[in-house]
Amino acid sequence: MSQVQWPWQYNFPPFFTIQPNVETRKKQLEAWRTLLLNYCSTQKICSIDIREGDRLPVFNNSAISRKLSPEAITTVLEFLQKTGNADPLDKSKTRWHIYWHTLDEWASIIYKWAQDNGMINTVCTFYEISSDTGGELNGLDDDVLMKILKILERRQQAEILTLEGGSGVKFF
Repeated sequence: MSQVQWPWQYNFPPFFTIQPNVETRKKQLEAWRTLLLNYCSTQKICSIDIREGDRLPVFNNSAISRKLSPEAITTVLEFLQKTGNADPLDKSKTRWHIYWHTLDEWASIIYKWAQDNGMINTVCTFYEISSDTGGELNGLDDDVLMKILKILERRQQAEILTLEGGSGVKFF
């Protein structure tokens, strides 16, 4: 995993309190979006549980003794949902999938990977896709991968297959 580059806002205490001014909050949430997507990408995190959010360094800056409240984390994640970078996994919105690329962007990335690796008209396992050592797909969560592959199915670029001992996909 790569080292996270913390932006200047991360060391600015008001950053950890959702701002009441609409314009300021909009800029703040965009900064949180960039920070959280960068963090999840470098750490290969595909899901977040709000109840454990204060354990993640991205939401808890111990150097300045500030952390984002669960309500504020929900606000950030709901903003990410509007941009296509997150989806709640339950009705109570305590667990979320995080997409450092939107699902449509991921679908294009995976299809290009299939083309570049000679996987068109062949079957490959989810493991083969998510173990692309050193590549961006390395460590991709199977549940997120399934969502992405369903997009490729709708585009008629792939077919999801149930294989003995796991799942696979055939790219067209």
